[in-house]
Amino acid sequence: MPTANPSNPNYRAAFPAELRAANSQIHLNLAHVTAAAYAGDTATSAWAHTQAKTGRAVVVWWFNDGKPGHANQSFGLVKALRRQYELEVHELAPQSTVNALASLATGVYADGAALPRPDLIIGAGHGTHLSMLAARRAFGGRIVVLMKPSLPLSWFDVCIIPEHDQAARRDNVITTQGVLNAIEPLASKNPSKGLILLGGVSKHYRWRDGSIMRQIEQIIAQTPHIRWTISDSRRTPESLQRRLRQLDAPNIEFIPHQLTPHGWVPQQMRDAAVIWTSVDSVSMVYEGLTSGADVGVLQLEPRANSRIVRGLRQLERLGRVVTFTQWQQSKDLSQHAEPLNEAQRCAQQIASRYPVVARPV
Repeated sequence: MPTANPSNPNYRAAFPAELRAANSQIHLNLAHVTAAAYAGDTATSAWAHTQAKTGRAVVVWWFNDGKPGHANQSFGLVKALRRQYELEVHELAPQSTVNALASLATGVYADGAALPRPDLIIGAGHGTHLSMLAARRAFGGRIVVLMKPSLPLSWFDVCIIPEHDQAARRDNVITTQGVLNAIEPLASKNPSKGLILLGGVSKHYRWRDGSIMRQIEQIIAQTPHIRWTISDSRRTPESLQRRLRQLDAPNIEFIPHQLTPHGWVPQQMRDAAVIWTSVDSVSMVYEGLTSGADVGVLQLEPRANSRIVRGLRQLERLGRVVTFTQWQQSKDLSQHAEPLNEAQRCAQQIASRYPVVARPV
């Protein structure tokens, strides 16, 4: 049965109220999302043309595994898709592996029996894959999988995969710079507002409190015209948090992550003109780029030449981010590039690839 209801704790954890209310055109009542088509896009959207003939929204089944990072990717795509056409989104929890295999084998997916048949089936995370395949066999629709699946790429209609995962080139693969997110660019930024976001212990980089503190102290000292908000994360060592509390400068405010509500980081990113993030915080780097801010990276020594490390180096080569070492030389973070709105680009490609999906009422 659909799990989008007030008793589902995973729903609230993965899709907090701040995200659900992020755009007034999206109306969530824990059972579905209805979004008005974005004025100006409907004339060129083939799906919108189909809707004009059928008189109903494009139906999306969103498989939510309860992980906030996966939900954030799905929500980012949903927000971008609503600019192409009117949506009706239903949330389902994935079945267990055993039950999903049984549903796939029989062609019967009881969890969706009470829902309108899907046009799009969206999900992120390995735990959603079998359930999405079973739902498609039972009810039709196109599967859009986010991140590189553990199953063959050919089993899915659209695969949205970060470039650093080095997926095989296929017609159904859309390669992105980083994972999708729900951040929306804001044209007007506050030039006096800066944000410093810190990660912590990581399998990709060697964390050093002293190195991070030295970089932060130099940035603060050399940018007195900027009011800095600093926050950490669950991965940040307590030893660094103690040192951050002791920072003594008139242009900083330290807010521990324990005191930040859901949706706090996206809201801060919307306003900040400058964002520094520790290099291990990959998702924050890409969200900062999507927000339209100038993004700097606090450096750490990589443990190995991993795909994550290579992806960050690629951003540096492209001039998307500025490392602390580069900033020391130029004191300039300006990248002079358009915001990295990968969710919107993916939504446009989905609309162009599948121009007719909505069924007549």
